[in-house]
Amino acid sequence: MYNNNIFELEVNILLECKNLVKDYQTSNEVVHALKGVSVTFRDNEFVSILGQSGCGKTTFLNIIGGLDHYTSGDLIINGKSTKDYSDKDWDTYRNHRVGFVFQSYNLIMHQSVLSNVELALTLTGVGKEERRQRAIEVLEKVGLKDQLDKKPTQMSGGQMQRVAIARALVNNPDILLADEPTGALDSVTSVQIMDLLQEIAKDRLVIMVTHNPDLAKQYSTRIIRLLDGEIQSDSDPVSEQEKIDVSQENLAKPSMSFKTALSLSLNNLMTKKGRTFLTSFAGSIGIIGIALILSLSNGVQTYINTVENDTMASYPIEIQDNSMDMSAMMSAMMEMHSDGSVNDTDNITSRPYVNDILNSLSSEESNNLTAFKEYLDSKEGKEFVKNTKAIEYDYSITPLIYNDNGDKGLIQVSPNGLLERLGFSDMMSLQNQFMSSSTTMANNEVWTKLPTSSVLRDEEYELVNGEWANDYNEVVLAVDENNQITDYALYSLGLMDQDELVNNYNQLLNGNIEKIETSDTVSYTPEEILNMSFKLVLPSDLYREFNGVWIDQSDDEEFVQNVVDNALEVKVVGIIKPKDSSVKRMTMGGVMYTDDMQDYIIEQSSQSEIAKQQIENPNTNVFTGQSFDEQDELSLSNLTDEQRMMMASMSESELMQYMASYNENVNATYESNLSKIGVVDTDSPTAISIYASSFEQKELISDMINDYNEEQKSNGEMADVITYNDFIGMMLESVSTVINMISYVLIGFVSVSLIVSSIMIGIITYISVLERTKEIGILRAIGASKKDISRVFNAETFIEGLISGVLGIVITLILNFPISTIVEHYTGVANIAILPWQGGIILVLISLLLTIIAGLIPSKYASKKDPVEALRSE
Repeated sequence: MYNNNIFELEVNILLECKNLVKDYQTSNEVVHALKGVSVTFRDNEFVSILGQSGCGKTTFLNIIGGLDHYTSGDLIINGKSTKDYSDKDWDTYRNHRVGFVFQSYNLIMHQSVLSNVELALTLTGVGKEERRQRAIEVLEKVGLKDQLDKKPTQMSGGQMQRVAIARALVNNPDILLADEPTGALDSVTSVQIMDLLQEIAKDRLVIMVTHNPDLAKQYSTRIIRLLDGEIQSDSDPVSEQEKIDVSQENLAKPSMSFKTALSLSLNNLMTKKGRTFLTSFAGSIGIIGIALILSLSNGVQTYINTVENDTMASYPIEIQDNSMDMSAMMSAMMEMHSDGSVNDTDNITSRPYVNDILNSLSSEESNNLTAFKEYLDSKEGKEFVKNTKAIEYDYSITPLIYNDNGDKGLIQVSPNGLLERLGFSDMMSLQNQFMSSSTTMANNEVWTKLPTSSVLRDEEYELVNGEWANDYNEVVLAVDENNQITDYALYSLGLMDQDELVNNYNQLLNGNIEKIETSDTVSYTPEEILNMSFKLVLPSDLYREFNGVWIDQSDDEEFVQNVVDNALEVKVVGIIKPKDSSVKRMTMGGVMYTDDMQDYIIEQSSQSEIAKQQIENPNTNVFTGQSFDEQDELSLSNLTDEQRMMMASMSESELMQYMASYNENVNATYESNLSKIGVVDTDSPTAISIYASSFEQKELISDMINDYNEEQKSNGEMADVITYNDFIGMMLESVSTVINMISYVLIGFVSVSLIVSSIMIGIITYISVLERTKEIGILRAIGASKKDISRVFNAETFIEGLISGVLGIVITLILNFPISTIVEHYTGVANIAILPWQGGIILVLISLLLTIIAGLIPSKYASKKDPVEALRSE
C-alpha cells in the first residue's frame, strides 16, 4: 500500500447508497434501471453483485464508480453526500478513489503496456520517474514486468486483463470495481484473475459484477443479488454498530498536461500514418500556395531593392539652383480628360492643354543652394550627412576640351561640338534648360565627371586597364560591360571622322539614302587607348582684350589653334567599365575626369587677366565696356565717342567680332560673366546630388529635407525652402506597391484553399472522435475531465496543423529551387523565389491556429460524450 503526500490511505472508507434510483428516458417510455437501492460497503471486502442481464447491476456499478449519475437518492462517500458534486469532484473521485476493471479490458491499443498503466498517474501530476516506478511495481504485482513495451494487441486476453487490473491499481484506489472481469476469459485464466482480485480485496473494497454464482461463492466475502433494479438479498449487510465516523480528505484535482495529450494523439496518428500524411499534405496545399507567393514576392522585392540600391547610386535626389515642378507638368500632360468645366452650348470650345504645360514649365522656382550647403557643412547638418551615402556638388563647369587631329583640324570634344555640326545645338539648349544636368550630360556629352566619392565610384565602375585618374591632367576612358564604346562617342571624341557622319546625316535629310556610307568597325588595343591625349583650354583663354574690352575669339580658327597648341595636355591613364550591378551597363562610353581637373579650371580661371579685371570692376561689363545697369544693343545712334574711336581703329573682321560679342553680352550680369570665364564660388553650387544606400534611406533623406524646409518656414526664410523632383523614387515605389497589391490579392485567393483544408482537418478530427470513442470512455473512467478530453483532440489538430505547416514550408523550399533556376535561365535574375524565414514561421503558426480552430467543434463534441455510452462502443 502506497503512502504519498497527495492523499492519505490509512483511513476507514465507508461507501453508502441510500435509496438510489436511476431512470433512463427512451423515445417511448421511461426505463427504471434502479428502484430505491440502499446498501453500505465496508472499506475492505470482496463484494459480488449477482443478477441476470438487464437487472441493473452494471448501472449500479457505474453509479458507484462515478461514471453515471443517479436520478434520485444519495451516494455517500466517507460520510459526505455526493448530491452537490460537480463534474470536477466526480473526476477527482474516479481518479483517486476508484479503479475500473472491465470485461473487454478497455485498453488503449496504440499505447504500450507501460503507457496504459501510467496514464492515470499523469492526471494527478506525478513526476516521470515516480510514475514509471509505480507502474512497473504494479505490473510486477500482476506478473507482467517483462511485458512493459508490448502493445495490447500483442497479448492474450488474460494478459490484457492483468494490464487493466494494474492500471486500476496504479493510483492505489480505495475501491476496485470489476465488471464481469472473467467474462471473456477461459476457465484457467479466470481463476488466475479471481485469485488476483481476492488478494487485492485484503486491503481495499472490491466490488465485482458477475453472472457466475460459483465464482462469487468461491472468492467473495459478500454476495448481493439484484433483480429488476432492486436488492433481493445481501449475504453480509453492514449493521448499524459497524458504522463508524470517517475522516474527510483533500484530494488533488486531476488534470492532463498538454504534453500527455500530445503523446496520446501522436501515438494514435502514428497508427494511421498514411491517412495522417495525406491529411497533412492536403492541409499543406494552402500553405504551399501562400508560401510560394511570399517566396516570389520576397524574391522580386529583393531584386527591386537591389535595383533600388543601384539606382540610388546613379539617380540621386538632385536639387537644382532653379527647380521646376515637373510633377505639375506631368499631371497636366496626363490629364487628357475634361478639366471639370462643362460646355452646355452646341459650340466647340477650347480646353487648355498646351498652355497648362507651358505654365508648368514657366513655374520655375529658385533654390538657395548656398544656404543649404552651409547647413550641410554645419553642426546641424551632421545628422543629415550621416544618413547619406554621398553628397556631390555640381558647379556647371563644362571643361573646354579639344582633340587636334592634324590634317582634319581641331575637334571640339567638350562641350560636344558634334551636336552643333549636326544642327542639334538649339534642341540641346532647350533640353538643358528644362532637364536636370545629370540627365542631359548622360544623353549628350562624352566628357563627364567621375563621382567625387570613392564609394560611389567603386560601386559603379571597375578598372579594366591602366590606373585610376589621380591628377588634374589625367582622365579615364569608359567602355560598356563588353569592352565596347559607341561610334557616337568615338565621333564626338574625334577618334572617328566627323565629316563622314555629317555628310551621311545630310544625305539622309536630302533623301539620298543610297549615298550613305557607313564606317567599318574600329578596334583599339589597351596600349593605343592609354597613349591617347587631349587638350584642356581654359574658358578665359578664348578672349582677347582690345582697347579695354574682351572679345570672344572662338570663331577665329587661327587664334583657337594657337591656344590649343599651348594648352594643357590631358592623358588617358586608364580604362574603366560599369560593374555588373550598375544601372549604367548600357553606357555609350566616353572620357571621365576627376574633381582635380574641375578644381584646376576654377583656380586657373580665377587668376586670369579677364577674371581679375571683372572682379576689380564689378559694375562694368568687361565684354562691352558698359555699366551693367546701362547696357543697350550696339547701334550707331547710341555709340559713345570712345566707342567710335575704338571701332574706327578695328579691321573689318575685328569689328564684326566686337559687334557680335557686344550684342551677345548686352544682357549679361556680373555673375554670368564670371561663370562664362570659369570663375566659380565653391560655396554656391548650381546643383546638389544626394545619394542614398537604400530606398528606405532615401525616404529618410526626403523627410529630413522636409524638416529643413519646415525650419526655414518657421524662421521666416521662405527663400531658403528647397524644392526638388524624384521621379526614380516615385517609379520604384509604385512598382513595389503594385507587386505588394498583386501579392495580397493572390494570397487572398490561396487563403481560401487554406481555410478549406483546415475545415477538412476539422472533419478528419471529427472522424477521429468517432474512432476513439472508447478511448474517451477509458480516459473518463480513470478521472479525465471534459477539458482533458478536449485537450486530447486539440492536441491532435495541433500535431496535424504543425505537420501541415512544416510540410508546406519544406515543399515550398524544395519548389523554390527549380523555380529560381527556370527564372534565372530565361531572365538572368537569380534567386527569384526566396521564402523569408519570418514568413515561414508565421505560416506555420497560421496553420496551427486554423487547424486548432477547425478542431474546436469536434473536440467539444468529444468532451460531451457520455462515458458509459463511450465505453460500450466498439
